[in-house]
Amino acid sequence: MLYKTFLEFKDVSVALPHRLLCLDIGSKTVGASVSDRQCTVASPLKTVLRKKGKDFQELKNIVTEYEVVSFVIGYPLHFNGDAGERCAYVIKYMEALQAFIPIPALLWDERMSTTSAERVMLEGDLSRSRRKESIDAVAASIILQSFLDFLRYQRQP
Repeated sequence: MLYKTFLEFKDVSVALPHRLLCLDIGSKTVGASVSDRQCTVASPLKTVLRKKGKDFQELKNIVTEYEVVSFVIGYPLHFNGDAGERCAYVIKYMEALQAFIPIPALLWDERMSTTSAERVMLEGDLSRSRRKESIDAVAASIILQSFLDFLRYQRQP
């Protein structure tokens, strides 16, 4: 059920706009952000620790609480656009997550999202410990906002 292109995602029976949950999948944590129902604004939500299935349950709770209809997943392409080991890792995680939470997921380019999140938080004068605790959620919101901006651009005549 994992969709690699926007056109494949757009063709599913789930019509946009609806609430989206974006995940920035790391080896120790998963950053989560959520959109509004109109798909205009992304907001950082939380960083979920990866612990033997407990992360899946926590993400399922978020999906239920926020009435999420589909995922947008940060896809860590190389700068030249090639998919590497990290991309395979993300797909494997998402396939397992979708077995637990069967909703559509779109892979979305996440290049430079963590760097952008770090810059935003430095400009906001957040302490080092506060940055460390929220960097993944902020990166997820940057990834999601990029997708939402793309949607807005697609809707223009």
